[in-house]
Amino acid sequence: MNIALYGGSFDPPHRGHVHVALEALKRLDIDKLILVPAYKNPFKSSVCAEGKQRLHWLKHLFDPYPKIEISSFELDLGRSVYTIETVLHYAQMAKKLYVIIGADNLSSLPHWKESQRLQDIATLVVASRDGIAIPDTMLRLNVDEPVSSTHFRTTFTPLNLSHPIEQEIILYYKRKLMNPRIEKIHSVLDINKAEDIQVFELTGSDYFADYVVLASSLGERHTLALLDHLRKGLKPEEQFLYVDESGDWVAIDLGDILIHILTPQYRLKYDLESFLADVSARKNKH
Repeated sequence: MNIALYGGSFDPPHRGHVHVALEALKRLDIDKLILVPAYKNPFKSSVCAEGKQRLHWLKHLFDPYPKIEISSFELDLGRSVYTIETVLHYAQMAKKLYVIIGADNLSSLPHWKESQRLQDIATLVVASRDGIAIPDTMLRLNVDEPVSSTHFRTTFTPLNLSHPIEQEIILYYKRKLMNPRIEKIHSVLDINKAEDIQVFELTGSDYFADYVVLASSLGERHTLALLDHLRKGLKPEEQFLYVDESGDWVAIDLGDILIHILTPQYRLKYDLESFLADVSARKNKH
């Protein structure tokens, strides 16, 4: 049996990964393509999505393709696994073995564990990326896609999967990555004596922000003081896109998060809680 291995974090999977897999099926003489999500990349400090979650997404994405198998081999070991270990595991069941890597990995390839042994056992196939030069001696997959898992985790740009599971993936990362930011905002407000701090999660709704934070000040001077504390406490990590400020009401637009600081009188008068609770309720019905 001829097998191709395609490993990676897939954190999250995106159109580029799908394109690589489908191009491999077309270009390589293989009976099976095995995608192997990593427990943790040996060259990276951590992953964002849990292994079982990434495995679930990959199985859904590639279910229509009988020649593609999703392997839990590295996840089941519960540790960082070097590519040579995975190659040795599958080499015993393959007549010919290919290993697919991204062109961005070429520079680090000499530092991989037992790199030469890996290349003696398996034929490397390089997927093009970002115009990186690929040696003529290596098999090449022309699959440049302007999508990056790392970029997605900071911008939530589309994954271009053309699959219903894309929305599930986006919501997962928004919740996972947003929470530390919300906690930081809450902490800055709480330490500086803001009162009645409430957080509304609106991801998946038709509202233009994913989270809204409401807080009450002790008065007009305190409202503006809280704004200053947030500017000092959240920068440079957060970008203040727009600030509408007065002593009674400060509104801060962070893009996907809105912060409202109001005096108790203004908060009672405008009752933002009821409006946001209604938006959240409508979201949960869908």
